[in-house]
Amino acid sequence: MKHRITYIILMLLAAIKLAAQTQISGVVSDGKDPLPGANVFISGTIEGCLTDTLGRFSFSTTKTGEVTLKITFIGYEDHTLTADVCQLSNLSIQMKERATTINEVVVTASTFNFGKSDNFKTMDALDVVMAGNSCGDIVAALQSLPGTQKVGEDGKLYVRGGESGECQTFINGMHVLIPYSTNTEGSAVRGRFSPFLFKGINFSLGGYSGEYGQALSSVLPMETTDMATDDKYGVSASLVDWNVGGTKAFTNSSLSFNAALTSMGVYDKLFTERFDFTRPYRKLSGEAQYKREFATTSVLKTYVGYDFTSVGQQIDGRRLSLKEHNVYANATYKTTLGRGYTWFAGMANSSVFNDIDDAKAVGDHYHNFRNEVHLKTNIRKVFSDALKMSVGVEDYLRNSTMKYDIYQYHLDYNIFAAYANAQWRIVPRLFLDFSSRVESMKKNWLLMPRTTLSYIPNKQLQFSLVAGRYSQTVDDDQLAQSRNTWWQSTADHVVLSMQYHTKCTLLRIEPYLKEYHRLPLLENGAYQPDGHGSSRGVDFFLENHSLIKNLTTTFSYSFNESERFYLDYTSPKAPDYASRHNFRVSAKYGIGKAIIGVSDSYASGRHFPVGDTPYYNSVDMNLTYLVSPKVIVYTSLNNILGRTNVFRFDTKGNPVVGSRDRFFYIGIFVSLKNNKAYDISNF
Repeated sequence: MKHRITYIILMLLAAIKLAAQTQISGVVSDGKDPLPGANVFISGTIEGCLTDTLGRFSFSTTKTGEVTLKITFIGYEDHTLTADVCQLSNLSIQMKERATTINEVVVTASTFNFGKSDNFKTMDALDVVMAGNSCGDIVAALQSLPGTQKVGEDGKLYVRGGESGECQTFINGMHVLIPYSTNTEGSAVRGRFSPFLFKGINFSLGGYSGEYGQALSSVLPMETTDMATDDKYGVSASLVDWNVGGTKAFTNSSLSFNAALTSMGVYDKLFTERFDFTRPYRKLSGEAQYKREFATTSVLKTYVGYDFTSVGQQIDGRRLSLKEHNVYANATYKTTLGRGYTWFAGMANSSVFNDIDDAKAVGDHYHNFRNEVHLKTNIRKVFSDALKMSVGVEDYLRNSTMKYDIYQYHLDYNIFAAYANAQWRIVPRLFLDFSSRVESMKKNWLLMPRTTLSYIPNKQLQFSLVAGRYSQTVDDDQLAQSRNTWWQSTADHVVLSMQYHTKCTLLRIEPYLKEYHRLPLLENGAYQPDGHGSSRGVDFFLENHSLIKNLTTTFSYSFNESERFYLDYTSPKAPDYASRHNFRVSAKYGIGKAIIGVSDSYASGRHFPVGDTPYYNSVDMNLTYLVSPKVIVYTSLNNILGRTNVFRFDTKGNPVVGSRDRFFYIGIFVSLKNNKAYDISNF
């Protein structure tokens, strides 16, 4: 009897408890489709559940009276509903998509981002080093991208029908006056900076913001690595270069160094070449960096680099001798001021000394000194999730001296600039980036508005329309022969951009148009701002990682139609550096500890007064092997078919070709104090 009474009491208590519970139920959607996996719960409790595949939810609660029901889902704004629990059944919840904040927007129109922390990486430092035709050169690796044109006789960047000087390099936001090494005529140069120096490279083919000036066609901004937290040392060696360097880490700072020697002496003895070098190409270079973090809000970065290059060549009965000293240094400071403000200040100095004996005739001497001091400061403010702005000023102080026999000149001038930029989210998927830049040179003022309108319907797709005006001071040699006429050339850019990317595929299509004004034109023995030109075309880029496991394939194609009336041209015509068609296809496959790469590059012929050059073609292969976690061996062979590519014709109508048809490279890279391969000498 006693047990029966206890059982009845327990049943009554359970019934009372069940009667006290209330069922909360409903459906969560975005107004069109159900949202499975949304989190539905009573605020301040653990009572709740996730929606099923049809967006439905249902759970019980013992709460009584008024409660707050909260629904969260990634990509959508949180939804809250406060009501009596008795009213929270058979609900229909419609979530509102969360608007992307302005800081989350990455507009990719006409820009390739490398080494960033984006979901899709196109290229990082290892890709630069191990590209089939780059041999560790950033400039050579970038020439695999659409929009660039193959000019094999100097190896510099030519972008969308523009001259090589129209592409400007910046390190940590500061300008580099001469970013290339030097060499004799007909020999390709290299970029001066190691890819391991940088954590991010943003190669913009056009349409960049008002922060960057003195660039008619494109900019190459590069950001150095952050402060190191541990020590690392390494060495590397090949047939043509040797490197040693490392980093010492301290509590709030790090100091890095790198020394390198490049010499073609051994290589020239092992492999025949066409040119008669009296002194093999040699370059001795050194770099150092100091970085310091102040708390978590301020960062100081300093960099200094020095190159000494020398080479001698027997050519046309004269013994040409070339020597160049190139020094570059910068220091930048960035700090967060609070309330959404960030302040940046930087200073850079570039000095280049160039001396050539027997430059054009036996016994002559050419001397050129160029110097630039770049000063820059800006302040940025995030006003809200929909608006951020920045304003800045900068000054380029330049002087140049040239002496050649009895002819000489000295120039001393500066270019002052101010700019403002605003990024605005008009509606959740529509973004406007508007900037204006004003420059003054010898009291000649120039206003340059620039704008980018982007529609980003989802994370995979992006459409952009870019338009703006860009300027650049003409070369010092041309200024010196302009009879005290000081001016800047301008280019108007219009770019349409469509980009689609998933985890395994990147597709980009960009038609563009550039109109040039005030180009230097030689008239009556002096240069005047009367030249003009145009460049139009379309770039296509496709990269895929899904065809076969461990296989990456890329295809890039550029069509360009250029015409100019400048320099000593007597009528408008296609510039001799421009080729109409450029394409490159490549494949990289990883198998075990090895990576095998193959690529094929093609460029159509270029126009010269004596006729068109034959098409350019080069098939390149490379192999990378991880010997151990600390040792990598890399080898490549360029132009394996041995085709003799004619780059251009000289003034006498003779074809200009490279010093050799093939180039073989093998190098070993060793980390001495780290367990990560390639985390070695170059910071």
